[in-house]
Amino acid sequence: MSFSAFGLSDEIIRAVTERGYTVPTPIQKQAIPAVLAGGDLLAGAQTGTGKTAGFTLPILHRLSDRSIKGPSSGRPPIRALILVPTRELAAQVEESVRDYGKYLKLSSMIMIGGVNINPQIARLKSRVDILVATPGRLLDHVQQNTLSLSQIEILVLDEADRMLDMGFIRDIKKILALLPKQRQNLLFSATFSNEIQTLADSLLNKPVLIEVARRNAIADKVTHVVHPVDRERKKELLAHLIKQHRWSQVLVFTRTKHGANKLAEFLTANGIQSLAIHGNKSQSARTLALAKFKTGSLQVLVATDIAARGIDISELPHVVNYELPNVAEDYVHRIGRTGRAGAEGDAVSLVCIDELKLLTGIEKLVKREIPSQVIAGFEPDPRIKAEPIKNGRGGEPRGAIPSRNKPKNQTTKKPAVKKPVVAGFARPTTNRAPAPRRAGGRGH
Repeated sequence: MSFSAFGLSDEIIRAVTERGYTVPTPIQKQAIPAVLAGGDLLAGAQTGTGKTAGFTLPILHRLSDRSIKGPSSGRPPIRALILVPTRELAAQVEESVRDYGKYLKLSSMIMIGGVNINPQIARLKSRVDILVATPGRLLDHVQQNTLSLSQIEILVLDEADRMLDMGFIRDIKKILALLPKQRQNLLFSATFSNEIQTLADSLLNKPVLIEVARRNAIADKVTHVVHPVDRERKKELLAHLIKQHRWSQVLVFTRTKHGANKLAEFLTANGIQSLAIHGNKSQSARTLALAKFKTGSLQVLVATDIAARGIDISELPHVVNYELPNVAEDYVHRIGRTGRAGAEGDAVSLVCIDELKLLTGIEKLVKREIPSQVIAGFEPDPRIKAEPIKNGRGGEPRGAIPSRNKPKNQTTKKPAVKKPVVAGFARPTTNRAPAPRRAGGRGH
């Protein structure tokens, strides 16, 4: 089927065609008609599935419907609010709104922190139909009485799971209290945790439920590999892999902001152009680093989980977990940056003895064992013992069970080291069949 089959306006179809898109992805096939129908929506969609177009296209169509009359006098109100967890994602979504709505008489605005608030205040004095915002800066404007949300017709919570992870639930509740009770609500989440279900129950009214891939699914064309290595030699191994394989565009994940800075400095000092992005970087620095990485002029981008949210690069070939995430679901988010739209990609994890149980938790979540390959010259030292992880989101120690639902009083033990093939990294062999392959869709 084509996009014109949805009944979208000619102006929107023209803009979509100019972007080179002809066939809707699975989530777009389900989400666009549901949003056009005007009801609430609960959508489970991984990153790279085309979900942004899945809600922006029907929103643009609904707001441009000339049969719906707005106020006869005064400045036109903000009619659609799209809440996102990070600045980068806000920029990506608002860019999509502008691109798809370029032939419509609708206006959009991005509202994020990390930049001067005064230009935003000035922008709000003119027409804004669609507002894409992060919760914190939106509430800053509310406190200064610079905007009204009293006539919002459509609310989108994009990547709601990440917003809850980042502690935005109280901000979201404050924002919801400012909105009219009669509105359309669209909630998109990569995972459906108990917290997401609770939020959905309180927010949505008889929602249409769509889920285009099994929960915590990973792209079929991504090659996963674990390289066992001592914690102190990870930097050297990463530099070795990048140079040996001549990787030209690599997204690397660390747990902490400090770790991201140190790693980027080390790689640059070793002739590999690298920059770090995280919450402590200025918005201009983050925007510049991301722009360089997207154009290919920057070889390595080192990022924390939160800062990487919203990075949308088609055909990104390599993602490296320099450190495994404490929360298993974050592995899915991280490697979702590669293998998008059915393209091939590599997901490489550098794993030290401290992280064995984190690896087990990830394998349990994705329902597959990740192949392990020791790199010659970087064999782990069998004399090194596991140590607790002191930093990282959630504050869980190394070896902790990577689950958000773990009881607070649960204690964890250091991972037991079985008789190794390579010390500290042997795992029991399994006869599990590989996960079934499924066709990927083109991400917008």
